[in-house]
Amino acid sequence: MSVIDYFRRGTMAVPEVKASASGRVVAWPSSGRVAWSPRDIASLTRSGFVGNPVGFRAVKMIAEAAAALPLVLQNGRNRFDTHPVLDLVRAPNPAQGRAELFESLFGQLLLSGDGYLEAVAGEDGVPVELHVLRSDRMRLLPGADGWPVAYEYAVGGRKHRFDVSGGRSPICHLKSFHPQDDHYGLSPMQAAAQAVDVHNSASRWSKSLLDNAARPSGAIVYRGAEGQGAMSADQYDRLVVEMESHHQGARNAGRPMLLEGGLDWKPMGFSPSDMEFQKTKESAAREIALAFGVPPMLIGIPGEATYANYQEANRAFYRQTVLPLATRVAASVAEWLSGFAGEPLELKPDLDQVPALAVERDAQWRRVAGAGFLTDREKRLLLGLPAEPVDE
Repeated sequence: MSVIDYFRRGTMAVPEVKASASGRVVAWPSSGRVAWSPRDIASLTRSGFVGNPVGFRAVKMIAEAAAALPLVLQNGRNRFDTHPVLDLVRAPNPAQGRAELFESLFGQLLLSGDGYLEAVAGEDGVPVELHVLRSDRMRLLPGADGWPVAYEYAVGGRKHRFDVSGGRSPICHLKSFHPQDDHYGLSPMQAAAQAVDVHNSASRWSKSLLDNAARPSGAIVYRGAEGQGAMSADQYDRLVVEMESHHQGARNAGRPMLLEGGLDWKPMGFSPSDMEFQKTKESAAREIALAFGVPPMLIGIPGEATYANYQEANRAFYRQTVLPLATRVAASVAEWLSGFAGEPLELKPDLDQVPALAVERDAQWRRVAGAGFLTDREKRLLLGLPAEPVDE
């Protein structure tokens, strides 16, 4: 070797290996902060309703049960069998009936905390159709005094403005209580968002475990010549590619592993904390049901014995969840439609036609009928009937 070649070899570029100077210090902590899913309406709907069976069933149960309740229309004196408002509610639009309309309205209210009902007015200004608008497309425009002056509905790059400052509003805005927002409601899905993330993560973990032949992971230990435990970059990359292509996934379940010299497989068993993931998933499911007000027994969550039997749980579901929601929504819709009808109206569920409450209503009727110190007017008011009977 010439002298020139010797010095040229000393100046040859050495392959760069970039590494953080603090890597040895910070590379061995825990997994870092928890990554939660986004909290906007669209993301919560995808993760908590479309992608979660507990949230889907809870919303469907409440919306369908509340929409199926029979409604009665009355004023301070009479209960109406026929009325233009009743006709409008029974056939709100050509594509939906009463149950479909209210199921959509209750579903939007449960998923987003807000529900929007649009009235399509005829030539005389009286509504002829009712439509439920999607909450994620609606935006409230407040005025200088904080009260809404308009609603803006955006879809497909186009926007439509509903003015509400000129008297009767074409939009009925229903919202749940929100302690920190003056214009929008708080949905149960937002309160259950963390439980939804935990439940979905547990389901993904189970799926990943099944894809790996339902076996725990292990470690490949390399012991080279003279006890050296470091592999070259090419050896490491080759081993990773071989493991991913030949020994991972359901299609490679049970395939034997061929290890070359210096490699040894050390299986890892499940720790007690790993075995608790199923209980964690069930606990998250109960939290989701709790946020919506659905007894876990009705959804089929195991290990729940809060109620003595299914009938008691069903009565509690109607009394504590379905009826308060349906009563509040029906009252708001009636007050809104009263402005178009020109008379005060009251729309509410008919409790005497709810099978889940038949036992309670029978007992209440017997109790009120046997109270001789009450007048007929007082008895009717206690039973939720108009103060006076319908004129013949």
